[in-house]
Amino acid sequence: MIAIDVEEENKEIVRKYRQLLRRAKPFLKEGDSRLIRKAFNTSMEAHHGMRRKSGEPYIFHPLAVAKICVDEIGLGTTSIVAALLHDVVEDTEWTIPDIERDFGKKIARIIDGLTKISGVFEHGSSQQAENFRKMLLTLSEDVRVILVKLADRLHNMRTLDSMPVNKQYKIASETIFLYAPLAHRLGLYAIKSEMEDLYLRYTENEVYAEIVKKVDITKDVRNRFIKSFIRPLQKELNEHGFDYIIKGRPKSIYSIWNKMKKQNIPVEEVYDLFAIRIIVDTSLENEKAMCWLVYSIVTDYYKPNPDRLRDWISTPKANGYESLHTTVMAKNGQWVEVQIRSKRMDEIAEKGYAAHWKYKDNINSHESGLEQWISKVRDMLEQNDSSALEFVDDFRGNLFHEEVFAFTPKGDLKTLPHGATALDFAFDIHTEVGARCIGAKVNQKLVPINYTLKNGDQVEILTSSKQKPNEDWLRFVVSSKAKAKIKDELKEGKKFIAEEGREIALRKLKQLKIEPTNETFDRLRAYFNVNTQFDLFFKVGQGLIDTKDLKGFKDFKPATPIKSRPSTNISDAKSFEKEIVKLKSNDILLIGEDMDVVDYKLSKCCNPIPGDNVFGYVTVNEGIKIHRTTCPNAPELLANHGHRVVKAKWASQHESSFLSGLKIIGTDRVGLINDVTSIISDELKVNMRSMSIDTDSGIFEGEIMLYVNDTRHLDLLITKLEKVEGVVKVSRFDYNE
Repeated sequence: MIAIDVEEENKEIVRKYRQLLRRAKPFLKEGDSRLIRKAFNTSMEAHHGMRRKSGEPYIFHPLAVAKICVDEIGLGTTSIVAALLHDVVEDTEWTIPDIERDFGKKIARIIDGLTKISGVFEHGSSQQAENFRKMLLTLSEDVRVILVKLADRLHNMRTLDSMPVNKQYKIASETIFLYAPLAHRLGLYAIKSEMEDLYLRYTENEVYAEIVKKVDITKDVRNRFIKSFIRPLQKELNEHGFDYIIKGRPKSIYSIWNKMKKQNIPVEEVYDLFAIRIIVDTSLENEKAMCWLVYSIVTDYYKPNPDRLRDWISTPKANGYESLHTTVMAKNGQWVEVQIRSKRMDEIAEKGYAAHWKYKDNINSHESGLEQWISKVRDMLEQNDSSALEFVDDFRGNLFHEEVFAFTPKGDLKTLPHGATALDFAFDIHTEVGARCIGAKVNQKLVPINYTLKNGDQVEILTSSKQKPNEDWLRFVVSSKAKAKIKDELKEGKKFIAEEGREIALRKLKQLKIEPTNETFDRLRAYFNVNTQFDLFFKVGQGLIDTKDLKGFKDFKPATPIKSRPSTNISDAKSFEKEIVKLKSNDILLIGEDMDVVDYKLSKCCNPIPGDNVFGYVTVNEGIKIHRTTCPNAPELLANHGHRVVKAKWASQHESSFLSGLKIIGTDRVGLINDVTSIISDELKVNMRSMSIDTDSGIFEGEIMLYVNDTRHLDLLITKLEKVEGVVKVSRFDYNE
């Protein structure tokens, strides 16, 4: 056991606390230092004797979160106090009323939003989703709850090394699924990029390490290139008397990996590994003119790509981001992205919401895109009565995409999610306009309600008092506001029908002399094979269940007792651990905390093979399903249903064969196919299931389905095939059976 030097630890705690105060000093008002001191002492006392998984004192964590709030988000005293106290209610004897008594209502509200919900959850619900919704509900009162949570999550990601692998996957997936997009939406680009990079580090460690290594190798060459690229620009900017700085910004590891995946190319072929950023220090009135003048200077020296000009100064992004982006051709034939912005714009781009707030009084009084977004979230939270999982889905789908800009007939600008339709536009104007929408005129032309809007469209909504929403409308909209309003309208109609159906069912049961108890209704559900009592009454009201059918029910006895909710012995990972049964088999996938050999199914969405990094997911009806950690569904499963996830890992090579897919690209020649198949069948004794080859103008592309033992076997096969003359590239691809 490692000896703990308490005195040294205490010195380190004091050092970290003093460092926090020094960073906060520029904006502290009278009495702020005392309040921060009080919060620090409370946190020290509450967490006394507690340690993190790494073995360090727990107080290190709240101090680090508070420092991120100050340094990386630019928050003030209230957020520092909330950060120091954020785990006190969840992990100690302290309660929200205690916090309110000592620190006031504002701090108590933030801490409440940051405290996870405890207790029993309904079947089919998700604790993570409920916690996320609870945190967002506090957004209605104070956006700082989200910002402190992002600081907390960033520090957790930075210290993920000490957690077990399955917890690393769960926390990293939750981060990429919810928190990184949320940081992006609040304009915290540096935090978003670091979260994405850390996600990759813990889920695809080998790929991450390879990209880091290759980016480091090219660092010197890159720096020399940047110097020669900016030299003529500096000369010209100096002559114009600009007060500016130029930075070379490397592309994040995650975005390089994303590009490699999307374009199926190696890291060497990702051309835009960095961007040049020119930041001009100028007054608010001159910002736009100065940025366009810099653009003019850049394009005098380097030819721009006309399709790659992005003007987010005239029309800022919904998260407040303002910048001018262009991609230009350097003298060596390489494309370079150039970002041009003012000092104010750069601070908003780096620190997002907090910086936006700082400059708010200096900018015109119009509500910014970021404030509009936050008020949309508030509307969504107030209207939403769907399950937490549906809510999280809506939240992600609606708020983390790019935007589309459209105008009303009077010229008012409306910002909607990418893919929004005329119907989304109608609901954005007003619920009644949306509910009565029959079509629209876009740029004076008549279009249907499901017309997808394009940037710059001018939209006039056409309505009719006879129009009513129907189920199909949910397929025609992408915004949460429209979805929520349509569901509300449909529910009202359904409720009326279900209420009528209930009255009909009660009258019939009375005639049949059957007591209308909950047990009776559960037996009725089983008899008519419907999920809920509401569905039962709705079907009766619609006439889909005839009252004559109720006569046959009188003598019905279910084969098994019916419960009001479906139940299963294995509902989550913990109950699975209790129910685990050891099987005498030669299988080599070890599952659970004790790494037992148990029965499982390989998921069809990612088709794992031995050697892949995998996890087990306890399903409701199909036992344990094994997914690759890179499975497209992994982030959602791990983020929303972490309680159902169990450890799983391959123990050793096995003689079983697993189906995998290989894509081969190359230049066609006589005998090439023969060389490829002989390596697969003769040399490595691999069985092929299918092979499809397509040739066009001397280039061939083939897909081969084959059986391999494990990832090592597959890697060996790829290496051998890449040595065949004419083969340019061999890669594994995901397929769905």
